[in-house]
Amino acid sequence: MGRLTWPLRALPDGRGDVWRWDLGAVAELPSARASLRDRLGCVGFPDDEEDPSGERLVLAFDELASNALRHGASPVVATVIAGSGGWLLDVSDRAPDSMPAPAVDRDPAQGGMGLHLVARLSVAHGWYVDDGCKHVWACLPSTVEDREAAYV
Repeated sequence: MGRLTWPLRALPDGRGDVWRWDLGAVAELPSARASLRDRLGCVGFPDDEEDPSGERLVLAFDELASNALRHGASPVVATVIAGSGGWLLDVSDRAPDSMPAPAVDRDPAQGGMGLHLVARLSVAHGWYVDDGCKHVWACLPSTVEDREAAYV
């Protein structure tokens, strides 16, 4: 990643269909991931064997949401904006004074590498504070062309 901090950046202007999950506990993540996979399937994204971009989105969603649930404060809101060129993932929590902190000099076997992973999967990433909420975001590319419009 090159930098030891997650960059402080405003959220890009995301235009597209909005998918949102209100999360209160880590135990809700399997259901949220399944729901995200279902929505991807409904808009024409193939499974991981044909195109891994959808599964990369699910992985980034899980990493950012689990970080917010473990290290932030409830409520946590995970939002995916499905645009024509990719996805904008935004996860907010009520801990605006706690900035995202990628692990440094930690054995990957101990975990805590999620922010590094999301940074590598994304074309842009950052965080900002707005109205008492911390927002951590990432833009992920999609490689499937001519997909149908998303339905909520």
